[in-house]
Amino acid sequence: MPGYNLVEEPWLTARPVGGGPSVELGIAEALARAHELEGLVVGFSTQLPAVLRQVLLPVVAHATGAPQTLREKGDRLARNNGFTQDELNGLRTYLDEHRAKFDLLDPAAPFAQVAGLRTAKDETKGSAALVATAASGNNVPLFASRTDADPLDLTPAQAAHWLVHTHCWDTAAIKTGVVGDPEVKAGKTTGNPTGPLGQLGVIIPTGRTLYETLLLNLPVTPPSALGVPQWLRSPHGPAWKPRSADGLLDLWTWQARRIRLVPHQDDDGLLKIARVVISAGDRLTVLPVQEPHTAWTFTAAAKKSTSALPERRPRRHTQGKAIWRGLDALLTPTRQGPDGRFETSVLLDEASGLQELDKLDADYPLQVETFGMVYGTQSSVVEDVIHDAIPLPLLALHQDSEAHQLLLDAAEQAEQLAQAVNNLSADLRRAAGTDPIPWDKGQRPGDLLLHTLDPLVRRLLAGVRDAGTDEDVLERGRLAWEEVAHRHARDAANELLLAAPATTFGGRTLDQPGKAGKTQTYRLGTAGANFRYRLGEVLPRYADAVREAAAAREAETGPVLDSDPASGADFDY
Repeated sequence: MPGYNLVEEPWLTARPVGGGPSVELGIAEALARAHELEGLVVGFSTQLPAVLRQVLLPVVAHATGAPQTLREKGDRLARNNGFTQDELNGLRTYLDEHRAKFDLLDPAAPFAQVAGLRTAKDETKGSAALVATAASGNNVPLFASRTDADPLDLTPAQAAHWLVHTHCWDTAAIKTGVVGDPEVKAGKTTGNPTGPLGQLGVIIPTGRTLYETLLLNLPVTPPSALGVPQWLRSPHGPAWKPRSADGLLDLWTWQARRIRLVPHQDDDGLLKIARVVISAGDRLTVLPVQEPHTAWTFTAAAKKSTSALPERRPRRHTQGKAIWRGLDALLTPTRQGPDGRFETSVLLDEASGLQELDKLDADYPLQVETFGMVYGTQSSVVEDVIHDAIPLPLLALHQDSEAHQLLLDAAEQAEQLAQAVNNLSADLRRAAGTDPIPWDKGQRPGDLLLHTLDPLVRRLLAGVRDAGTDEDVLERGRLAWEEVAHRHARDAANELLLAAPATTFGGRTLDQPGKAGKTQTYRLGTAGANFRYRLGEVLPRYADAVREAAAAREAETGPVLDSDPASGADFDY
């Protein structure tokens, strides 16, 4: 059976800078041409952090060293031509020396696998067990077009992507029991956690090229804390081992599962992988504080003791919630919020430091991509995948900057507008004699407003990045945002008001919960007035601008109809 070496086989797909058709290349060529490539192209979004962490970043860090100071990181990041000749020579030497370790199908030591891994009855599973989107056992995606019994032939390139993806994101619970694992009971092991990335809200900063993305994702790390990647550790047996990560490279290349790909040649002589063995792997006992690809939340310690320290936990992304709605946890090294204290990721904190050192321009086109997995039924199935991307102004990472406050205000205003629309809906439903829409059931009108505002917030993010330190441009951008947000909130309110039945004019009087003998009357006029007042509170700059414009017109032409958003005269009742 021929091998498939990831060093030179074209298993990676990348977009060239400036456009053009995608190119396929191996590890060596991808790194040599990293400055010519815009970024990687993957078949499934969560494969990107898996490929970066399990392969490319460890190779670069181990061959060329991680930056030991922020200034060194900035100097390396600023190179337009990518890796220096010395670094390229180091990468080439490293890959030549360890080339055998990257053979996906090596019979003795296959990449990220255990040779000879087998069950007591030599059973294997279909390769769909690797694929998060494919039907396999209990993991059956909604409206799946194939069943577990259907063969799924993966090319070696596809299998390589899903192999590293499984180490990072695999589901939890029961895994196949294999020969040599003392934890096997009745042919299986239980209590297995998800892959390590499944427990994080993964944050990947990206630059203009693959080279810049690699450097942005290399945290400042002393050699003593680097460790070694999985391909240079002692060969793993089948038994899982609970332990802590031995350095950054061990963490990145964590072998959360023991896996063996079973290759075959199809009728045309092409290599395919249709069968696999997947069992329990290493269990990460403690998530190290140097984990660079997540933000953190500090919550009160579980033990009720004045001396107990707050618990530091990865901040996971919320299903169905755009990344900009969590800007408060991204934009600051430390921030106290209503749900506890936040801390941004190490890598975003370093990006802020690079801008302060003038190693990155204020208008550098930094992008941030977020990834997460939503599991169901004791984390044994994949229910949803979270992926989002936004432009992130570097200046917004500084707590005392105008850009920082502008973006936090805009995100908070969007949430407050959605709540105002929901409150209007609830008041109108009470006036009509029905209950408000429960917060956890159905779709409330505020959710639709947030969906409408989403592209506008993303445009604001890009505009703030382009504005740099120009405070006049930032102030105009803030006013423009409030104006367009006001218009969309008003339109959402008008839809509710126009759809309200005639009975809402008279309204209804209801007892106030928890207040004996107290009542409140809900009617259309009151609901509309409350919403208009709240709109002026949430968007004060636009409200002031409208008042000033009205006052100026009145000074020139005499009294005019009031168009103050707080008065509601600009609503289309």
